[in-house]
Amino acid sequence: MEFVVTARKWRPQLFEDVVGQEHITTTLKNAIVNKRIAHAFIFAGPRGVGKTTTARILAKSLNCLNPTDGEPCNNCEMCKSFQTSQSMDIIEIDGASNRRIDEIRTLRESVKYAPSKGKYKIYIIDEVHMLTTESFNALLKTLEEPPEHTIFVFATTDIHKVPLTIISRCQRFDFRRIELDAIKKQLKLIADNEKIKIDDQSLTLIAKKADGALRDAQSLFDQVISFCGNDVKSNDIFLMLNLINEEIYFDLTNAILQKDFKVAFEVCKEIYDNGWNYVDFFEGLIEHFRNILTVIITGNHKLIEAAEIFKNRYLVYQNKFNEADILRILAFLNRNISELKNVQNQKLKSEIILSHLIGLERTSTITELISKIDLLKNDKEFNLKSESHSDTYNESTNSKRNSTDDVASKVNVGLKSPNSNKDKTITSFKSPTVNPNSDLNQVIDKWSEFLTYVEKDYSFGPLLNNSQPLGVNDSIVEISVENDEDIRHLNSSREKFDLRSKEFFGKPIEINFISKTGKKIEDSDSEIEQFNSPLSRAVVDQLGGREIR
Repeated sequence: MEFVVTARKWRPQLFEDVVGQEHITTTLKNAIVNKRIAHAFIFAGPRGVGKTTTARILAKSLNCLNPTDGEPCNNCEMCKSFQTSQSMDIIEIDGASNRRIDEIRTLRESVKYAPSKGKYKIYIIDEVHMLTTESFNALLKTLEEPPEHTIFVFATTDIHKVPLTIISRCQRFDFRRIELDAIKKQLKLIADNEKIKIDDQSLTLIAKKADGALRDAQSLFDQVISFCGNDVKSNDIFLMLNLINEEIYFDLTNAILQKDFKVAFEVCKEIYDNGWNYVDFFEGLIEHFRNILTVIITGNHKLIEAAEIFKNRYLVYQNKFNEADILRILAFLNRNISELKNVQNQKLKSEIILSHLIGLERTSTITELISKIDLLKNDKEFNLKSESHSDTYNESTNSKRNSTDDVASKVNVGLKSPNSNKDKTITSFKSPTVNPNSDLNQVIDKWSEFLTYVEKDYSFGPLLNNSQPLGVNDSIVEISVENDEDIRHLNSSREKFDLRSKEFFGKPIEINFISKTGKKIEDSDSEIEQFNSPLSRAVVDQLGGREIR
């Protein structure tokens, strides 16, 4: 038997078989049932979505001898004559090859004659936008007042090229692109009937390549069957159509999370070796991060057009990025893809873009910063309670020193060291008490290593560059600092400093900073209260800010 392409073999013969255009087919069926037939229709929409097919079903249904609920029976004499292209009452005209005024004048003359057998004489003009201006003008009068037995059905992919005078004389129906899932469902139906084995990922690849056009999807389906046979694998489709494997996008996303910069160069080499288009790759990458954004916002994958095996993988990133992260990535990619189109060495440019992308740091929202502040505040309150309990326990032996430290911790001022004959400016923000018998000489021995450990903590690290340990005085490590202002800034960052020192030394360490100038440092209560506000603390702790006087 002679081979018939899928698009022709599976062309719908009923309104209910038309895929993805229910808003149109339902209206047309109701119009036929209620005998409210317009004298002219215009079907507009993208290629391959069913415009001409719907026009043929409409024409067949209007002349059918035994219609049922607006559907043609496909068994009567009129239906069979149309299906075998022998009907004299349904005339199909290609607007691209019959666009001159002479053809339209001939058509206008033939309109006068009554149908030979059917109820209506129906003219289907495909690609009507190709008609010349003179042809449209010649058609106007006939279109406005056609004979009762004449119906026009126009189809076009470029409705904006059709004069408004023509459109206003027709009932307009706008066809839409067919959804990916609808195309997959139809292709699966065809494959099952043709005894062809095909997986979901292969169906997805074909449907996405068709871009909403079912006819294009059916043509690709025929091409894939010719290449793969009756057992279709997704890897074969990637090879045949030279498509970009979506796995590469997931690999790159993981590299962003892990800051693995070598992946940028591996990805660009893979694109180059496979002959993929760099612009196509970045457009696919933008769609990939768009999918992640929908998962973050909606909490599910319902808005993602992808194979089922990939949909659940997107859910993994729901808590690894936030909206701000993805929006920054999308803005970065959109800005760079336009530049990529205009460079000669796209591989080099792509390596740079991906390296920058992997290097992007995560963003913190104001809400996250405030949450961290509240957490630090709670920790501080807990430590103060522990300190209070410890002070009560040791009140009999350390009442004088604890009383002095308590006053200093409230006003954050310089004090005179009780064990020194000279005035030294020290901070007395009290950390949790350490066992007085513990060996604190390790703090002095490892101080240079500690400076390296905290050098990137911009809220206090640089202030310690010229600091030197002086020794241990009554279970307190004394550190010499360059000047008074540095001590003020260290005081303001004391919570974070204590946290980092505990991480490094493995236990809380009480440290006093000694000014080399010997000058006392005095901060007013109002200044302390203002500087210890949540917003000020967020600027210092999270963004590395410093107080300026």
